[in-house]
Amino acid sequence: MVWWSILLWALLKLVIAFLFIFITALILIWMLRKIMGHMQYRRGPRHHGPHGIWQTVFDTIKLLGKEDIIPSGVDRWTFIWAPMIIFVPSLMAFVFLPFAEKIVATNIEISLFFVLAIMGLSIIALLMAGWGSNNKYALLGGVRSAAQMMSYEIPMLISAMGVVMMSGSMNLSEIVRAQQHIWYIVPQLVGFFIFGCASLAEINSTPFDIPEAESEIVSGFNVEYSGFRFAAFFLAEFVNLFIVCALAALLFLGGWLPFTNPVYGTIFFLVKTYVLIFIVMWIKSTFPRFRIDQFMNFGWKVLLPLSLANLFVTGVIVLMVDKFRGV
Repeated sequence: MVWWSILLWALLKLVIAFLFIFITALILIWMLRKIMGHMQYRRGPRHHGPHGIWQTVFDTIKLLGKEDIIPSGVDRWTFIWAPMIIFVPSLMAFVFLPFAEKIVATNIEISLFFVLAIMGLSIIALLMAGWGSNNKYALLGGVRSAAQMMSYEIPMLISAMGVVMMSGSMNLSEIVRAQQHIWYIVPQLVGFFIFGCASLAEINSTPFDIPEAESEIVSGFNVEYSGFRFAAFFLAEFVNLFIVCALAALLFLGGWLPFTNPVYGTIFFLVKTYVLIFIVMWIKSTFPRFRIDQFMNFGWKVLLPLSLANLFVTGVIVLMVDKFRGV
């Protein structure tokens, strides 16, 4: 009976996480359409429901009902499994994100390390999609994605280590509690900038949407996908947007603080997350795409040295503070 209860509880968590992911993706797609519509002097969805709120739901139904076309000549199993694997990192990451005090599905001491490691798994799905499509444009998109994510994961991880050094923990809940007196965006402003730029690259968002460059490689790794398989890649991009913004809110903006009440804390945490999402969509609506050489130079020649310098300065300051306190 104990094993059955554990299994049912695990399945319940999985169902709740999936429903939250799906609803969140629909909300973010609608938000992006409306924000880009206003910023670029376009209307955006407005006919179905108040402010076009039902348009995304109808589009989802349309995609799920479309014919699933698998082109001849593809690596069949790689092609089929890629859109399924893309959701695995998203589902697993949600399990370790604390929404408020004691509101977290699984709380482990290295939750930050685990979330950052899980996010790197999405590169496998994109490479599988590019390779399995047996299409040169798709392969270029997959390879670009691999180069992009590997290049920008390094400064992203290093910038997060500055927060770990200041808090003395890799547990996301403990990192939030350590910000009771001051949010880490103040002493780690450079780290926040690096983390934000690297996060945009991690989720393939403009101006770092090199793997999906329509003008160059015809939408890249997902060019051969249709119907619900295309929708899986599309939804995963928005889910990852929520995850990186939630992670930035936890690391640099105090998470649910100043509230310790679970209800108020969750609301305040979501407000911070959606403010960051709005900023990402603002950037997406206004900035042009980088060239591939500009993109790689910015990652290796700007963000990486800057993240190492930030880590060194943070280490010196933490060491001085510890000596001053007599630790």
